[in-house]
Amino acid sequence: MSMQPGDALASHNFGLQIDGVLVEYLQEVSGLSMKQDVIEYKQVTPQGQLVTKKMPGVKQAGECTVVRGMTHSAAFSQWIQESIYGNMSSARKNATIIMMDYTNAPVKRYHMRNAWCSSVEASTVKAGEASALTETISITYEELVIE
Repeated sequence: MSMQPGDALASHNFGLQIDGVLVEYLQEVSGLSMKQDVIEYKQVTPQGQLVTKKMPGVKQAGECTVVRGMTHSAAFSQWIQESIYGNMSSARKNATIIMMDYTNAPVKRYHMRNAWCSSVEASTVKAGEASALTETISITYEELVIE
């Protein structure tokens, strides 16, 4: 069943593509944002009235956070290693967060251009604990394009 007018996407149905290949199931994505500087300038008209104008400035790069279960996913782990060890020629990749409808059809995409992993943090390991281990990864990107 496809989405009907007025339906919103469910927050639990999403995926991550790196260079066009769906490589990982994720637990959480947060902080996806696109920002732009605002230029404000003031001038006085010939009649002496103050006029304030605002214009778009430079787009800013961004960062998002991804939480994934610790798996043996070679592609994702390789991307983290290349980024952390500074192999930027292969670490910079185009990544996309895909939001899907109830039938798993892509509906909205957040394309992150020249994305790479800037940090990784493992969850707490505790004797006797019955929970899945996760990794929290910060992905920095140069540009976000929303489709």
